[in-house]
Amino acid sequence: MLPYFQPQPEREFPPYTYVPGKFPHPTRDPTGHSFGHQSKPCDPLTSVNALGHEEYIWGIRLFDNGYYWEAHESWEQVWHACGRKGVAADYLKGLIKLAAAGVKSREGNPEGVTRHATRSAELLRGVKNAIGVADAEPYGVPLDLLIECAERIASRPSEYINTTAAAVVPTIYPLP
Repeated sequence: MLPYFQPQPEREFPPYTYVPGKFPHPTRDPTGHSFGHQSKPCDPLTSVNALGHEEYIWGIRLFDNGYYWEAHESWEQVWHACGRKGVAADYLKGLIKLAAAGVKSREGNPEGVTRHATRSAELLRGVKNAIGVADAEPYGVPLDLLIECAERIASRPSEYINTTAAAVVPTIYPLP
């Protein structure tokens, strides 16, 4: 999906993706990969700035490479910048829920995968309805494909479970 987005400054992926109980908490544990890191404020996500929004795109890169907890955190920062309400905020919350499904897949929790992926699909359908445009891509990603992805994950959670001890294991396909 990223070829549609503007090039972004290079950031290094963390040495592991956080899975509760398997790795140190990234920000609370002194050995965590982001301990002491302070997030920079970012702009709200809009349909105008989406293709060049650094934090939003970083979240996509993290998600597509199996860093679900970290993608969740990145998108949550943008969600806060949006004021946590409105179409863009609901879109981001849909992505956050999809990332949470990825975390649950690594925890081996199919019920959690279903719960979060179902909520993701609901939020994304609400965004599509609010926009009222068929084949909508307000933030550079086709909403129909995102909804389909979330629904597929919710309906077959066991296909996405991977509890290996590896530091990073993508369990969900990259975003469309």
